[in-house]
Amino acid sequence: MALPRAIDGGRVLLRPLTAADAPIVQHLAGDARVAAMTATIPHPYPPGAARAWIATHASARRAGDFIYGVTLADGTLVGTLGLRIAPNPHGNIGYWIGRPYWGRGYA
Repeated sequence: MALPRAIDGGRVLLRPLTAADAPIVQHLAGDARVAAMTATIPHPYPPGAARAWIATHASARRAGDFIYGVTLADGTLVGTLGLRIAPNPHGNIGYWIGRPYWGRGYA
């Protein structure tokens, strides 16, 4: 199944993450309150983890996992969304939004 590279959701734009996003992902995902709301973000978030994770996205997409950055109209990255499409019980949708952006309706 192919999904678009970017998806305009009106209030937010979903787009592929790039290496340039690593510092903000590192900062936002490194918040213990964000990690506590997910099943896969470790805390403390290891140095370089965001850059390493983003580097896996091209191969993940080829394998059927779609990972997007959640951005505002001005380009501000506020979180991420992942979609795994699988014809078994292991398909899922997961997301996180950085703590400064909670309660604003972005999820």
